Amino acid sequence: MAKANRPQPSPIRTLGPISDLERHLPTDWWQTLFNSVYLKTDGDVVENAANTGAEVELLISRAGLEPNDHILDLCCGQGRHSLELARRGFREVTGVDRSRYLVRLARQRAKREGLKVTFREGDARRVRLPQNSFHCVAIMGNSFGYFEQEEDDLVVLRGAARTLRPGGTLALDLTDGDWMREHFEPRSWEWIDQEHFVCRERSLASDGQRLISREVVVHAERGVIVDQFYAERLYSEEAIRTLLDRAGFETVRLHGPVEASSERGQDLGMMAHRMFLTANAPRATATVSKRRRVLFPSVTVLLGDPTLPDTIKLDGHFNPEDIETVNRLKSALEEIEGRTFEFIDNHASLLTALRSSPPSFVFNLCDEGYNNEAFLELHVPAVLEMLGIPYTGAGPSCLGLCYNKALVRAIAATLDIPVPLETFFDPDDQSATLPSTLPALVKPNFGDSSVGITMESVVHSPEELIGYIHHLKQEFPHRPLLVQEFLTGAEYSIGIVGNPGQTARVLPPLEVDFSQLPANFPPILGYESKWDPASPYWTLLRYHQADMDEDTLRELSDQSMLLFERLGCRDYARFDFRADADGVIKLLEVNPNPGWCWDGKFNMMAGFGGLRYADLLRLILDAAAERVAAGEGNGHLPAPAAATP
Repeated sequence: MAKANRPQPSPIRTLGPISDLERHLPTDWWQTLFNSVYLKTDGDVVENAANTGAEVELLISRAGLEPNDHILDLCCGQGRHSLELARRGFREVTGVDRSRYLVRLARQRAKREGLKVTFREGDARRVRLPQNSFHCVAIMGNSFGYFEQEEDDLVVLRGAARTLRPGGTLALDLTDGDWMREHFEPRSWEWIDQEHFVCRERSLASDGQRLISREVVVHAERGVIVDQFYAERLYSEEAIRTLLDRAGFETVRLHGPVEASSERGQDLGMMAHRMFLTANAPRATATVSKRRRVLFPSVTVLLGDPTLPDTIKLDGHFNPEDIETVNRLKSALEEIEGRTFEFIDNHASLLTALRSSPPSFVFNLCDEGYNNEAFLELHVPAVLEMLGIPYTGAGPSCLGLCYNKALVRAIAATLDIPVPLETFFDPDDQSATLPSTLPALVKPNFGDSSVGITMESVVHSPEELIGYIHHLKQEFPHRPLLVQEFLTGAEYSIGIVGNPGQTARVLPPLEVDFSQLPANFPPILGYESKWDPASPYWTLLRYHQADMDEDTLRELSDQSMLLFERLGCRDYARFDFRADADGVIKLLEVNPNPGWCWDGKFNMMAGFGGLRYADLLRLILDAAAERVAAGEGNGHLPAPAAATP
């Protein structure tokens, strides 16, 4: 028995010392390398959750991914990026890889976690997927440049361009070739675990364009397990840009280095120092069906002025997050067929520009207000009204009315819509009747973007109430305040796109998840949650589709539609509700022209309904155009035009 349990000699024969690694490199080494041994030797990097999370975060932010985007993870391996995208709510992810072993492992992991990802076997040069079917193709984790000829890499990129929709994004994560030529380790070895170690040799190919690697994996008792060779082409930034240009990609962007970490802290190999680039597939010439006439094909977008102070924003000015939001908007608008867009954000010349060259149609996204003054938000549509320029969204009277929270509450109460108990506190009053119900929420009566609502707004005693009223009177002098019953139940939002009597669509409801907040943080959507990235409210609040019964959803939808009509909302609006301790759902506020940004609640609700950001923006434009065409709004209908061919 003892003899039978002794370690048996390894059946693998090693080549021993060799002088030329390139001479022993198989042409198609990649067909056999990616197996269980690969996951053992490289697992410290490619089975590292921290690396995967950071790489997916980079992919999402730099490629501008949305939950309903169709994403192709090309050369997906064991599916680590595909699965992480699915964990983060991306619904349409496909992974393709040549390795049958890794694809099977990816499918097993997806099944075990209940994640919806499609995995397929296939050569990256011959991917059999429909043309123009993906919004993003990602080649992550240094999975590019394996082939012997550069022309094969070009075939991969052209195939990616073919599967991308016009203007779609390619994300490419690959070794920084110039850095690697200077810093690769010619020899190294490390223990993989308690029983295995790996010895590595590396050298440049004769033309200096590839790095050839050899791995000898050894079991401490059984001896050599594998003696294998592989290679990767070393692209410089200039070389990969040239190759992307040859493949037809446009707007190539380098987003800086990607650094990997290792649980063993040793040889990172080709993963040590990488480039991350994005590029766009060529945009097709916009075509529109001859049966469909697009009203207002030329659109002028009005925005806040990034050069002016803005007291609503953190530190009183536009931040990088605000610039990124505008860039996301512009990218999404480029996807809309049949319309062209120009942008105005210079408020110093805004009135002159509107008078001297009136736009045919305005997409009014200037929710900062004229000169970034929140009280002047209604003045922008007022000017458009006076000039007879048609525009999207609510008119000045609706914006002015909904800016006054007490008036909205009073109107809702006359419609038998439940509202919180509330006390109106005028700043000129020398005394006031304090509410007997505590805790209470104290906030300014005028305003949006949760200005004046912070974690201190929730008061639990008369002393705290008087103290916060005094604070708000100093911060917002001469502005009335509301002392409102603090609702402690679930918080919901209902979104409407369109106009009653024409095409009105209620988006799937949203619920705010406060469960991750620390116990001493009141569960509210205050200023910190919208404007302060350093706040726990910013990082720990979550949003998901509300799980409510049909009767409740119908009731909230009916109440929202009734308020939409009564308050004079147009084209799109959001209605916020919250339940009290007894489960009675009450109206919090009405938001005509709600936040239009890609990561806002309104776009989240659209995403729950299977819409992408560009789809939502198109629906708003179409709703406004339909309204103006029916004569139910501002502006003048243009003369009939021939359909775009």
